[in-house]
Amino acid sequence: MKKNLWKRSLLLCGSALLAAGALLTPNLVNAQDDVTTLTFFSVDLSMDDPFTNPVAQEITARTGVKLELSHPVGGDEQAIPLMIASGDFPDLIYSKGDLNKLIDAGAVIALDDLIEEKGDNLKALYGDQIDRLRNSLEDPQIYHLGTGGVTNLQLKTSGTVQVQLDVLRELGYPEISTLEEYEAALTEYIAKYPEIDGQPTIGLSLLGSDWRWLITVGNPAGFAAGYQDDGQWHVDEETGDTFYKFMLPEVKEYFKWLNHMNDVGLLDPESFTQTFDSYIAKLSSGRVLGTADQDWNVSQAVAVLKTDGKEERLWAPLPVTINEEQVSQSTRDAGFTGTMGISISSTSDQQEEAFEFLNWMASEEAQILVNWGVEGVHYEVVDGKRVQLEEDRENANTNPNYSIDSGVGAYIHPFPMLGNGALDANGQTIGRDSKEDIIAQYTDTELEVLDAYGYDLWVDAFPTPEELGRPAHGRAWEYVIPTTSDVTIIQQKADDLTTQKITEAILADPADFDAIWEDMVAQLEAMNIKEAEAQMTQITNDRIDLWSTGN
Repeated sequence: MKKNLWKRSLLLCGSALLAAGALLTPNLVNAQDDVTTLTFFSVDLSMDDPFTNPVAQEITARTGVKLELSHPVGGDEQAIPLMIASGDFPDLIYSKGDLNKLIDAGAVIALDDLIEEKGDNLKALYGDQIDRLRNSLEDPQIYHLGTGGVTNLQLKTSGTVQVQLDVLRELGYPEISTLEEYEAALTEYIAKYPEIDGQPTIGLSLLGSDWRWLITVGNPAGFAAGYQDDGQWHVDEETGDTFYKFMLPEVKEYFKWLNHMNDVGLLDPESFTQTFDSYIAKLSSGRVLGTADQDWNVSQAVAVLKTDGKEERLWAPLPVTINEEQVSQSTRDAGFTGTMGISISSTSDQQEEAFEFLNWMASEEAQILVNWGVEGVHYEVVDGKRVQLEEDRENANTNPNYSIDSGVGAYIHPFPMLGNGALDANGQTIGRDSKEDIIAQYTDTELEVLDAYGYDLWVDAFPTPEELGRPAHGRAWEYVIPTTSDVTIIQQKADDLTTQKITEAILADPADFDAIWEDMVAQLEAMNIKEAEAQMTQITNDRIDLWSTGN
């Protein structure tokens, strides 16, 4: 940066204090003649963000940096390869699983020297887990600053099957831990209430018409099978053997159950044809009893239900598995798995400025800002502790665009993050997700249902992280696959096939399910899925070796 980042930060913080708590960020920014604009492309960003919300403005006020954000359009998966072909790179890149393509193209710089020379915040944030940022056994340099919390508390869960709160209330708060019990609850409730607000009651609705097939169809199958979230893979943790998940019998059993659910009319017939907007509108109506989805994917529907006063139509997460022999793994702590993260491009003429900015983002000051927002706007300090303002809490609960509008939470991922279990210098959690914060966000109906089960949090229904242990390999879906490997090509073909064939099997006559499944397995074997499994097994074991000094 044209002026030292740290001097600017101190001067601006002093100005803010003199303003007696008023948010003068726009004036402070305008007073700077040398605001540095860093271009930043993120494959995970899906909404336009002009970087003008209160948190963004405060970041600029404290650092002199403004981010110019861009993202793939329409789910484009070729953005990084096209970027490499053109040779035109932004200053900062979050490429997710395409990092090795950028490394091989010489498009990103190694960060080891910068971390050693001026990365005090980063070294403090990652601690003894910094080896998990290293690229490979053959090339153990650091090319990215990994996302994912270093210290985490598993106080929330997401991605498993869920059920409406009113179902639990009406049925006398039953224990639901197997697919059979889950189906029985939906059946009994629909028999009592075939309509909700004048519309037919829907048992279970999914969104299998686009890329969300993976999070509403594929991933829940793994959770029900008792697997942790390794994406399309499953790792035998005793041997490191890594399997393409959709070949395994437990996963087949889950999809056979969905086929049965479709046959008896409990699965929404539009589950594989509806658009995202139609799906959200349906959930927002309050007539969908069950989902199998990530919380962030249904947040708009949750906000509408709360705004419309339909608290009882919200959903409770359940530790449902195929049978009692399986154990739900969705609350497992995988540890720091920051194999993916932000890189600095080799063509940037602002590499030092970009690094200093990322190092600042790793500071406690920045972590509090991105997690909590701006004091006096989003929270106040009471007895030395940050307390979310009631109007901000209401906005967070009812505004589907809260994150981008407020900036709170918008710049945690994919930047370096301490994690929701980390404590600041005053002993308060860095994130808003302390037990007390989460409870404060629950609706009255949620609290009523939780109390009936004797729980404080929804995760109390799930196994504890201590019971589940920590995987030595992290999570397989976060592997950055070497460009010399055939895995990426084979997996893409396999994913395209399984999406099609599993959907066909779910919607088929039950008598045809096994034949469709066997045909799918034969086609997977023909496309060399076993070779992909062998290569993934090697990648798993190499990662365990690479990480051994940080475990």
